[in-house]
Amino acid sequence: MEDGATRSVLLVVGGGIAAYKALELIRRLREHGLRVRTVLTDSGARFVTPMSIQALSGERVFGDLFSLTDESEMGHIALSRSSDLIVVCPATADLLARMVAGLANDLATTVLLATDTPVLVAPAMNVRMWTHAATQANVATLRARGVTFVGPASGLMACNESGPGRLAEPDDILSAILRLLHPDRPLAGRRAMVTAGPTHEPIDPVRYIANRSSGTQGYAIAAALAAAGADVTLVSGPTTLPDPAGVRTVRVETARDMLAACLTALPCDIAVCTAAVADWHVAPAPQKIKKTAGAPPPTLQLVPNPDILATLSQPSPTRPGLVIGFAAETEHIVTHATAKRLRKGCDWIVANDVSPGTGIMGGTENEVCLIDAAGCEHWPRLDKTQVARKLVARIATFLQTPPPNPE
Repeated sequence: MEDGATRSVLLVVGGGIAAYKALELIRRLREHGLRVRTVLTDSGARFVTPMSIQALSGERVFGDLFSLTDESEMGHIALSRSSDLIVVCPATADLLARMVAGLANDLATTVLLATDTPVLVAPAMNVRMWTHAATQANVATLRARGVTFVGPASGLMACNESGPGRLAEPDDILSAILRLLHPDRPLAGRRAMVTAGPTHEPIDPVRYIANRSSGTQGYAIAAALAAAGADVTLVSGPTTLPDPAGVRTVRVETARDMLAACLTALPCDIAVCTAAVADWHVAPAPQKIKKTAGAPPPTLQLVPNPDILATLSQPSPTRPGLVIGFAAETEHIVTHATAKRLRKGCDWIVANDVSPGTGIMGGTENEVCLIDAAGCEHWPRLDKTQVARKLVARIATFLQTPPPNPE
C-alpha cells in the first residue's frame, strides 16, 4: 500500500468467550486511523454479533464462503490480498490446527490459505489445550511459516482454570499490530510518559524555589519517543520551550502538581523521569513578604516534596514496564547514581555531571552514563537530541526482546 494511504486490517474472529475482546480491539484500531474489515466465523458469531462489529468498524461483516454476491468477484481472494495485515483474534486451538493443515472449509480458513499478506494470531484457549503437544507443534509450524504470535497471557480464565492460554489484552494486541504495520516505528502502540524541566515551589506570590534545568533533554526525549511511534505524554515544569510536535504536553508548576499529572498518565509502558524536581517546598505566604529595615530575614520551613521517581517505580498493577530516572550529579557520578537506582527502585538511571564548567545544565549537549542492573555504560558527549535518539533506540531494543516462552 502506498505511503500515506489508510492502512487496512482484516480481523478474523474465532470462537470462544474471548471473542468479546475483539470488539475493544476494533475500537482501538479505529482510534489509530486504521480501516478494519472483519470475517466472523460461525463459532465466533455465537459470542459476538455482526451488528456489534459493524457498528464499531463502520464496515460490513463477512462470513459466508458461498455468498453469491461476494464470490462472484472471488471475494475471499480480494479480502486476503487487499489488507496490509490479517489478525486472527481469538485464535482457537481448532483454528490453529486448520491453518496448519491448510484447510479451506469456511471463509476464514479460505482467506488464510489464499493470502500472501502477513498474519498475526492471538491465541485463546484452555491451559491444557494450549500446553498440549499437538497445539505446541502447530504453533511451531506456524511460526516457521512466518506467522507472528502475540500471547497468550497467563491468568484466570472463564473455565476457572489458571495458566497460559488467556487472550492477550487488546492494548498488547494493538501494539503488536502497529509494530507490524510500521516497522520503521519500533514503539508504535506503546504509551510513554516523560517528565521534564524544573519545578517552581512558591515562597510568596512573586518568589519561588527553583533550579537551572531548561527541560531541553526531556523535551528531546519526548520528541524522539513520538518519532519512534509512541503515544507520548510530556509532563513539563515551567520552561520557555515550545511543545514538541506529536506529543501531548501537560504543563505544571510544583512537584505535587507533577506527581498528580504523572499518576493521571498511567498506565503506560515507559516512564522517563528527566525533570529536576525540587526536593522541598514551603507553605507560601499569601502576600509578598516585605523586607523591613533592621529586621532579620524570614526563616523558610522546608517540607519534603513527594518522590516522583520512587512512586512510579513501586510495584503496582500500573507500574510502567520500564522506568528510567535521571541523576544530575556534581561528584562521584557513577557511585551516587548507582545508589540512587537501587534506592528509588527504577530500572535504569541516566547519570550526568552538571558541575559548573560542564555547560550541561541549561546547555545543548550532554555526556551521560546509562546504569542498569548489568552495570554502567559511558556515552560520549553528544548533542541532547542525539542522546535522546540513542536512549530511545535502547528502549525499543529492550521492549522488543521477547519474554521467556511460557511453555
